[in-house]
Amino acid sequence: MHTREDVRSTTAVRLEAVRKIYGKGDNEVAALKELSMSFGTGTFTAVMGPSGSGKSTFLHCAAGLDQPTSGSVTVGDVDLAGLDEVQLTKLRRDRIGFIFQSFNLLPALTVMQNIVLPLKLAGKRPNKNQILMVVNRVGLAERINHLPGQLSGGQQQRVAIARALVTRPDVIFADEPTGALDTRTAAAVLALLRESVSAIGQTLVMVTHDPVAASYADRVVFLADGRFVGELHRPTPEAVAARMTRLGAWDDETREPSATVAGGLH
Repeated sequence: MHTREDVRSTTAVRLEAVRKIYGKGDNEVAALKELSMSFGTGTFTAVMGPSGSGKSTFLHCAAGLDQPTSGSVTVGDVDLAGLDEVQLTKLRRDRIGFIFQSFNLLPALTVMQNIVLPLKLAGKRPNKNQILMVVNRVGLAERINHLPGQLSGGQQQRVAIARALVTRPDVIFADEPTGALDTRTAAAVLALLRESVSAIGQTLVMVTHDPVAASYADRVVFLADGRFVGELHRPTPEAVAARMTRLGAWDDETREPSATVAGGLH
């Protein structure tokens, strides 16, 4: 699955015929089934699908957090299958950024200490100008000496975004990054993520269940039953919601309803 954008630009992440099997024998479950997908440098892609479609497994395999049963995952020009655990850890630290729903900030560290932590762990001397640029970009210049507990949820997520941006990774994986935020705060965070792609050429892959969040992306790819089942370019919330409904994502009242579209993000 290649877009014109992918052809023009280099590829930040590529999955080729990735299978992921959990369990053995009668308990065997195929979470990903021959999944092939690529993400061009400087693009913003949302990954969506019904519950159990393989979104989390995709994220873990693409980010080098889990190893596929078969197939290949390439980040930049590096095939992850050829790396041992030490090399994988280094690659994740140097070339991949993560943003999670739960922020994952260290409560005893200040905003600035949380942001520069990836650089410290990599043994790199922080470039003060680069860090200040990131801090200003995410709107935290007045908060750098605060602790996470002194910040709102939206501000904490901005710290997490700055921490992901500061190493200038090849790709940032975001897992439901606005799931814990109210509608207005989520919109501001999504606009910031959009700007990181448009203004500085960051590559962003975001797993989400929310059509409004997905509409900030250049492209939405849909998974169902561990397979790629379609994509939308220049998505609108309505088009995303319609596609998700066709996939049966909201037929069951116990799952996320399409009221998400009407009510915005939660």
